[in-house]
Amino acid sequence: MQGKKWYAIYTKPRWEKKVAELLLEKGIDHYLPLQKVLKQWSDRKKWVREPLFKSYIFVYITREDYLPSLQTPGVVRFVTFEKKAVTIPPVQIEAIKTFIATGEELTDETIHVKIGDRVIVTHGTLKGLEGTLIEISKKKRLRIMIEGIQQSLHLKIPASYIKIVKNPNS
Repeated sequence: MQGKKWYAIYTKPRWEKKVAELLLEKGIDHYLPLQKVLKQWSDRKKWVREPLFKSYIFVYITREDYLPSLQTPGVVRFVTFEKKAVTIPPVQIEAIKTFIATGEELTDETIHVKIGDRVIVTHGTLKGLEGTLIEISKKKRLRIMIEGIQQSLHLKIPASYIKIVKNPNS
């Protein structure tokens, strides 16, 4: 028997919470990162908890749990690369968990990176998160593509909190 590893599962749209419930019933370790979002309706505003990554949930499983996870209603497929399920480094899962738990907002500062740079967060609650910089907004917010799940996060990060890992153009 192999040890447990983190994998990303792609779900049907808006099925993330239901899939999490069903995985719990099956006894399958999982993680669904939720963020608080203020929703506006015509008659009211309300804080709701929504998935950080739409249509994705993480599972911590052995190879023996692969099929039961895949057969869970609402699961579309495992995130794959070259027809093989992609493992998610535990440091990235921990960085996301820490970020969600603390709700830390990072400060603004001049950014010395450019689109396409491979970056890693070196400080703060997202320490260890690695990805490719795909956007820098006028408000100095970064959009970093997280490998494995092909999703991006908008972050407000000071330049001192990131370093370039590998620049694909060099």
